[in-house]
Amino acid sequence: MLRLHKRYILLDRDGTICVEKEYLKDPNGIQLIPDSLEGLRILQDCGFGLIIVSNQSGVGRGYFTRNEMEAVNNTLLNKLRVGGIEIDGIYCCPHTPDDACSCRKPRTGLVELASNELGFDPTQSIVIGDKAADIRLGAALKAEAYLVLTGYGRAELKSMEKKPKNVVENLYEAALSIKNRFR
Repeated sequence: MLRLHKRYILLDRDGTICVEKEYLKDPNGIQLIPDSLEGLRILQDCGFGLIIVSNQSGVGRGYFTRNEMEAVNNTLLNKLRVGGIEIDGIYCCPHTPDDACSCRKPRTGLVELASNELGFDPTQSIVIGDKAADIRLGAALKAEAYLVLTGYGRAELKSMEKKPKNVVENLYEAALSIKNRFR
């Protein structure tokens, strides 16, 4: 049964919350982007649930194992928890772009899984990420999306034919914009 009263923010991991480090497999390499913790706090304080939705093709490419990916995710969750942030779930696609799976962003498989497990309406969610795939995920869900200029965001914006409606410097600015709209 859907709990339609709770809205979720669907967050990309690398380049949005954490500093982009190509194919991050070492939990010691996790570095939060400045002000991302405060941005997450703002969103959480506004009553949003927080979900991480991440393409992790390094698993499918053989650069790291699922266990290494999970170790990175668990370390991130612990860092965020210490900062007072509770993430409702992390959903990762381990496939490469050539695998044609249903879960790799911008496809909606991971969000459908999260929606089934957590009971929310994906059309009422808000996507925040640093890649065109995140913006296209928002469009596929018929949900609002924000492109952050951290990580790959600045380069992605330059290469996008159709510019997204919501472009912000970072997760913190996205959170402030969302907070101002939902007061």
